[in-house]
Amino acid sequence: MMAKRPPLYVRVFIRFLLHPLSRLNARIYRLSRGRLGGGVGARRVGLLTTVGRKTGVPRTVPLLCFEDGERVLLVAAEGGMPKHPQWYLNLCANPEVRVTLAGRTRSMRARTASEDERAAWWPELTRYYRGWAEYQSWTDRVIPVVVCEPG
Repeated sequence: MMAKRPPLYVRVFIRFLLHPLSRLNARIYRLSRGRLGGGVGARRVGLLTTVGRKTGVPRTVPLLCFEDGERVLLVAAEGGMPKHPQWYLNLCANPEVRVTLAGRTRSMRARTASEDERAAWWPELTRYYRGWAEYQSWTDRVIPVVVCEPG
């Protein structure tokens, strides 16, 4: 049986365009304190800063963020690609992260949601951004939900 795969245009976008566009978005976000690059429609975009697990260098990526009280939920979808995104692997190695939303930066501790937590949040998360459900259908891996809590 052939493994599930994202469509070609998604694979090309992620491989060649996602990282340069993410760096540009992060720069614009910082310069404007979140006024530009801080949302996609009604959905909030924040900056997640992790420490590179191999380099020890801080790495910042813009991500859709779902706020649940003081917690911030992130989805490690990587467009339904077969491997987890680098930012997810970084926070698994070092869960101390910084999350910037609307110009406010908080130190947080990240963890992967338990199976029960993911099951409870997944319907709400996929209502928030339908693409995550589609990405899940393109991959055999379980797309992790990350819980960032004040730390």
